Amino acid sequence: MAENGINQPGSPRSAFRGDIEGLRAIAVLLVLAGHAAGNLVPGGFVGVDVFFVISGFLITGLLVGELRRTGRISLTAFYARRAKRLLPAAVLVLVVSLLLAYTLLPRTRWSATGWDVVASAVYGMNWRLAAQAVDYWAADQAPSIVQHFWSLAVEEQFYLVWPLLLLVLALPGRRRAVRPALLMVGFVLVAVPSFAWSVWLTRSDPGPAYFVTTTRLWELALGGALAIAGTALHRLPRALAAPLAWAGLGAVTAGAFVLGPDTPFPGTAALLPTLGTAAVIGCSVAAGRAGPAGMLGLAPFRAVGAVSYSLYLWHWPLLVVAEARFGELTPVAGLIVVSLSAVPAVLSYRFVENPIRLSKTLQWEPAAALRIGAACTGVAVAAGLMFQFTVWPPPQAPVSTVVLPPLSTAQATASATAPAGPPGAAVLTSGKSAGAPVDRVASVVPDPLTALKDGPEAWPDKCTAGFDGGQPSPCLYGDADSAFRVALVGDSHANQWLPALRGIADANNWRLESYVRQACPFLNRGIARENRPQPECLDWNRSVLQALTGERKPNLLVVSHTIYVVLENGEPVENRVVADRFTEAMRTTWREVTAAKVPVAVIRDTPYQSIDIPECVTANPRKLTRCTSPRDVALATGAANPMLRAVVDQPRVHLIDLTDSICPTERCAPVIGGVLIYRDSSHLTATYVTTLAPRLNDALRRLLD
Repeated sequence: MAENGINQPGSPRSAFRGDIEGLRAIAVLLVLAGHAAGNLVPGGFVGVDVFFVISGFLITGLLVGELRRTGRISLTAFYARRAKRLLPAAVLVLVVSLLLAYTLLPRTRWSATGWDVVASAVYGMNWRLAAQAVDYWAADQAPSIVQHFWSLAVEEQFYLVWPLLLLVLALPGRRRAVRPALLMVGFVLVAVPSFAWSVWLTRSDPGPAYFVTTTRLWELALGGALAIAGTALHRLPRALAAPLAWAGLGAVTAGAFVLGPDTPFPGTAALLPTLGTAAVIGCSVAAGRAGPAGMLGLAPFRAVGAVSYSLYLWHWPLLVVAEARFGELTPVAGLIVVSLSAVPAVLSYRFVENPIRLSKTLQWEPAAALRIGAACTGVAVAAGLMFQFTVWPPPQAPVSTVVLPPLSTAQATASATAPAGPPGAAVLTSGKSAGAPVDRVASVVPDPLTALKDGPEAWPDKCTAGFDGGQPSPCLYGDADSAFRVALVGDSHANQWLPALRGIADANNWRLESYVRQACPFLNRGIARENRPQPECLDWNRSVLQALTGERKPNLLVVSHTIYVVLENGEPVENRVVADRFTEAMRTTWREVTAAKVPVAVIRDTPYQSIDIPECVTANPRKLTRCTSPRDVALATGAANPMLRAVVDQPRVHLIDLTDSICPTERCAPVIGGVLIYRDSSHLTATYVTTLAPRLNDALRRLLD
């Protein structure tokens, strides 16, 4: 090995570049630091983009080198190299992750983990995560123990088509020297549309945009372009190459600190780490001693770079397990955990990766390497599928039929039998102490394992209001011919009250119209989610407001929702004024409704819990007090307190506050009257909402009298 981590032409390992090994170290250290201490290194995720460019460069270099030597590409040999390099360590981590999930993660995560392992084993995890990013109920769930396999999936999907494309482009020059300009056509065909799509999708739908392969292809293709350019970059003047290489390394480092979770990514923001990486790779050879190759080629950097793949595989499962067992980790604790991941990383590198990757037998028998790769994939898929048996038979799904308790004393007297099931909020008639947290209960309904499905969204006859001929079309319940019409508007925090309101409408012979839209509060102002404006929500609310104040206006409007960031001049307001601006927006919106002489009943927002309640109850069945949150903290998170301020001095706006029936003591209990209160951290179970129906009915009747 020559000085500065760069081999001289003709050296025994001329294909090896120590500076790239060091760049791998930088990339993995950024990822580990970002995951362990996100507050300190908010943009650590750019390390993945560095890996993409490096991978594109190295793999394309091998392919182009083979083309120049032989005029062809052996696909069997190529995929054999990928299989023996990646799959043995990957299957080991996937199987160990299943064991960790079984022994250390709450049972509520088991089934999803099994399917995550299957998706990771076939390199489809990124598409699974993209689908969950647009699934409102999956987006806020705890991270998967194998979530980090998404980036490996992107790479392997890219390499299913990249060698074929290069082979096709090389056909015209098969009898002559391979033309770099012709191969560059492949870069243009892949990178240009992929980058354009990345910019557009990142702006319009950033959740899936982060994971899908189509928004990332250009990053790998960029590395491929560097390899295709080959020695042309090595002839750059040192006076130009050295500052470019250092600037590239600076850009990568800066990306880890100037970018963050709120940055729309990848899109144009990904240019910072990717072009920086390209500058380091492309200019370091020409820069020589004056460039960063000397630093990157130092032994400590090369040592970390050598095990970077194993470090990436092992650090995330350990972080997920540690957080599940001990709660949110401090930056110091997170860094300790990722440091400990070096132990299994080095062991698997020494005893799993290297023996298979460096095997002489497999080098000369690529078919055998492919068989080993297929076996590894088969083992991981089988393990993921068999893991499903750990949750078989599945718990009984929540009953979707609304069964209301008696809404009045007269009804209770007339009933021959009391409704089946635990009493839930009915036990609070004996005083608030009946809702105090306890360590154990005889039974819990619904089963925490299926609690997420205990809501209107999972009903067989679920209905989501939509547009019909340009006008909002509500879901209808109760007596469709009734002259008394009640409208429900808001987001999922409004929809959670539907089980009670539906039964109340039936009991009172009301016509109930539901205008609910997930993640869309009833406001006459634009809102933002994840720092992205939601114009479709404002369009929806304008149409709903027109329907609510028109000729067929309701007799009563029931509204509820959580808090959102509102827009001013098309931009999200600053965090310090979010609550104030949201309060103002609620007041002006309700005023438009009451001006049409429609009274408004505001159901105060649900107290937010600091943890996922079903998951905590599953993990602590004999110590349920671990699943409690301070009442004042729970009320300070959502829209509960802004709603209190918004109803002041609004004569026709009435607040319905059921907080004392959800969290009656200083700490909010996870279970009251044998009923699980929450299906996540902020949405009530349909079962518990049903037990609140008498209280909600009384509140509605009082304001109507």
